Amino acid sequence: MGSITVRKRKDGSAAYTAQIRIMQKGVTVYQESQTFDRKTTAQAWLKRRETEMAEPGAIAKANRKGVTVKEMIERYLEDYEKLRPLGKTKRATLKAIGETWLGKLEDKDITSQKLVEYAHDRMLSDGIQPQTVGNDLAHLGAVLSVARPAWGYDIDPMAMPDARKVLRKMGGVSRSKERDRRPTLAEMDRILEYFCAMRDRHKQQIDMVRVTAFALFSTRRQEEITRIRWDAIDEERQAVLITDMKNPGQKYGNDVWCHVPDEAWRILQSMPKVAEEVFPYNARSVSASFTRAAAFLEIEDLHFHDLRHDGVSRLFEMGWDIPKVAAVSGHRDWNSMRRYTHLKGNGDPYKGWPWLERIVAGPTIEALERL
Repeated sequence: MGSITVRKRKDGSAAYTAQIRIMQKGVTVYQESQTFDRKTTAQAWLKRRETEMAEPGAIAKANRKGVTVKEMIERYLEDYEKLRPLGKTKRATLKAIGETWLGKLEDKDITSQKLVEYAHDRMLSDGIQPQTVGNDLAHLGAVLSVARPAWGYDIDPMAMPDARKVLRKMGGVSRSKERDRRPTLAEMDRILEYFCAMRDRHKQQIDMVRVTAFALFSTRRQEEITRIRWDAIDEERQAVLITDMKNPGQKYGNDVWCHVPDEAWRILQSMPKVAEEVFPYNARSVSASFTRAAAFLEIEDLHFHDLRHDGVSRLFEMGWDIPKVAAVSGHRDWNSMRRYTHLKGNGDPYKGWPWLERIVAGPTIEALERL
């Protein structure tokens, strides 16, 4: 099955070419050759390859045309789009990976060394932070974990775990930094005064006064707030159905009934029923409005999502236990809830806050538009 031939190079040295040729029914079904400087090395390679090729399925595997990382990503995106849409960030990240040199690698060539090299390139050449590299590898890992068992691609199942292990030890990947920013009462007063002024001057199409306070007291994200529907409210349980709640393993179809605290419930009930949604606004516009207000008021490093941090922490400060807080926030386990609980004391920091009555009794955007 194998043979070794020797030839002299121009410099007078010998070159030993080991060749494997496998015949079946008089037809060559596989052949491979490699050249070495020493005969013993050629013999060792020939013996090893003969043993490997004698294994069942080895010939078919060797003859199989490789699939590139980019092709795997494209198939993953196409197949998952039929089952459940992926987030824009994950989709964009995977497409970007497919356009790099890593995207040109074939399945059998994906090793932990190549993945580590890609991570280093991202950090050194592109100036990317370790947490971003960690996200890149996490998204690519999701593709590789499907590609081998589902599609039969020749992927080393330990390539990604080994690469991430090495990078963690070298500080090459890390989790995103957890924020502990919470608005102060003075900052909330200034923001709501600003939104009231904008509303009363008819310079706002979103009822940011109510949306902002509702986000704080309900602990809801802006995307969840804008998806709440009037026909998905349980009056008896004082709960709302949050559709497609954010979850690491299930972004779409994760619908959860969440309890609405009294303060948030009063704000919700004060909204006019002019659309199917309680807050019929664009989620991105809500976040952008809040960001503009903070910038105008020179309130540093405050995001709309920080209201959720404050809301969850407030419930714990009021003495609520984990199950009760989770019934509001929608968290499934303590580890995911922990990052939102930056306690600053005991008791309700918003007890007696005059803004609640002012918000509930105040005019809505829709009412002002009719004037």
